Amino acid sequence: MGHQDPSSSSPSQSHPSSSTDSPSSIVKTYHRLLTEDPELTMPVAAIEALILLLSEVSAETVYETLDLVKTQSDYLKSQIPNAISLSAGTDLFQRYLLSSLNPRNTSGTFESVRQHLVNNGRLFASRAKAGRDRIAMYGRHIVPEGSVVMTHGGSRVVGALLSKVAEESASGEIVSFRVIYVMNDARSSESKAVVASLRAKGVPVATIPEGAVGYAMGKVDLVMVGAEGVVENGGIISRLGTYQIGLLAKAAEKPFYVAAESHKFVRLYPLDQFDLGFDQEVINFTTNSGSEPDKTPTKGSEKHDYFSTAALSHAKPAVDAVDYTPPGCVTALITESGVLTPGAVSEELINVWW
Repeated sequence: MGHQDPSSSSPSQSHPSSSTDSPSSIVKTYHRLLTEDPELTMPVAAIEALILLLSEVSAETVYETLDLVKTQSDYLKSQIPNAISLSAGTDLFQRYLLSSLNPRNTSGTFESVRQHLVNNGRLFASRAKAGRDRIAMYGRHIVPEGSVVMTHGGSRVVGALLSKVAEESASGEIVSFRVIYVMNDARSSESKAVVASLRAKGVPVATIPEGAVGYAMGKVDLVMVGAEGVVENGGIISRLGTYQIGLLAKAAEKPFYVAAESHKFVRLYPLDQFDLGFDQEVINFTTNSGSEPDKTPTKGSEKHDYFSTAALSHAKPAVDAVDYTPPGCVTALITESGVLTPGAVSEELINVWW
């Protein structure tokens, strides 16, 4: 079908071996896009990386294009430890390609359709950011005056939503709602940045450790979190700690809302926490206590032993770990299409894929 010989292929060809060695590899492009635009989500970064790939590689047929995108998508997902959010973007783009390149759906030539995809690559990012604004518009009515909102995870969508509420509810210099932010030790800098951003907008924010969620729940009127992925049954995959917040909110009969873009809807149906498709090493059984040696440390040696890599090697911080919150804990999902019940997610996925 016109494939080039692997030895003479361009750096961005669909062969994983060449992709890993190339400066313009799909993985490096993906990470570069995320670094250059902090507002970019993982699914959209994956889509943009694939579009850039199409602009660099010459594919002469529909088959070659689809095969290239699928091969590179699979390779990209294999190189990212948690590829759930990313896979939502790659799967959506492949579906979009199938529809766009179908001769029955277009009157143009293959090359004209291909160029249209390449030239409109940034459209995905702009639509994603516009979707974030629409979510804020839909969700602003969910936060009543004088309410206390609990959140965590540093979600951009939740941040935009709360900022919108702050703008509309401010009376003089006083914002009419408050936030309890659950701090994450593994991502302390991110947590502090989110808290500082909210306070800069006049939102009173209290910070609590993850162990104080149950204690603080009695003061909470609603919980608002983001998601890395929304699965087929309406449950969500989000930052580690979201599930326990959902359980405590349900026990206290407090509404639990999820703000997420529809491009994070992923074709996945996990049965439990350990059915996500990858091992996070959150639970690591060991007989090594990592304790100090029995001997009394000499002066100046205590600090050295305390920070010893060998002594603390078993304590691996789960910086990027996620958990699964089942639909039974979710009150509603706020998307750019409106407010959905968890049961409506499968219908949305059907509309996208079939």
